[in-house]
Amino acid sequence: MSFVIVERPDEAIAVIRLNRPERMNAMAFDVMVPLRELIEELSVDNSVRVVILTGTGAGFCSGADLEDPGTIPHIDNLGLPSIARRSMGLLEEVTHALRRMNQPVIAAINGAAIGGGFCLSLSADIRVASTDAYFRAAGINNGLTASELGLSYLLPRAIGQSRAAEIMLTGRDVDASEAERIGLVSSVTSPEQLMDTCIEMAMRIKGFSHAGVEMTKRSLWTSLNASSLEGHMEAEGLGQLFIRLTTQNFEEAIRARRAKRPPVFEA
Repeated sequence: MSFVIVERPDEAIAVIRLNRPERMNAMAFDVMVPLRELIEELSVDNSVRVVILTGTGAGFCSGADLEDPGTIPHIDNLGLPSIARRSMGLLEEVTHALRRMNQPVIAAINGAAIGGGFCLSLSADIRVASTDAYFRAAGINNGLTASELGLSYLLPRAIGQSRAAEIMLTGRDVDASEAERIGLVSSVTSPEQLMDTCIEMAMRIKGFSHAGVEMTKRSLWTSLNASSLEGHMEAEGLGQLFIRLTTQNFEEAIRARRAKRPPVFEA
């Protein structure tokens, strides 16, 4: 049984599905290592324009698997401190790999997003939740820190410092309705409509140019690290100028608008 599977509902859309439903798609290394490898493979597959990440069964991802963590690769002859550090590094690389993907990633959050699964959802560019979804920063409930895999960096930037602190320090559940209200997800659908909603969104995105979509994703993530508005606006301007001068996308958009047809972008 493969713990990570790929579906192609359209030639330009790849659906990555965590496939360990009996453990609510927990983050065993037997899941996360192939997930990272698949993300890296799809990132350089230029036929893929949009990626959708979801889970099989009742959970999106329930975080660390405390009962069956799976096999940690390449740890022969290492002591516990080195094994622990490399283990965290493997999980952290999934977050980095999603951010580095050339394609935008839509998280179709079908159920529980707990602990590391919460972090995984925040690594996507867009989050859409079903009414069955909920989020929990579970580390604090287990006597640990709620901060893991970038959660204390990404969550305040998504919903604000005060809300993020309250959610992380209380360890309470955030249901789909609240998640939409506070901007943690962009929309909420019925479980039956979740994938259709995400695929419809992906179909709209794939109609735009490769360069425009990739640069927009990069600018959105870069903005999180920007030290000033002025510096980020300069970077945005250079990106816009680069695409304007090196492609015919703008001219094609004008021609298509005049002809009342969809544009066909070549770059």
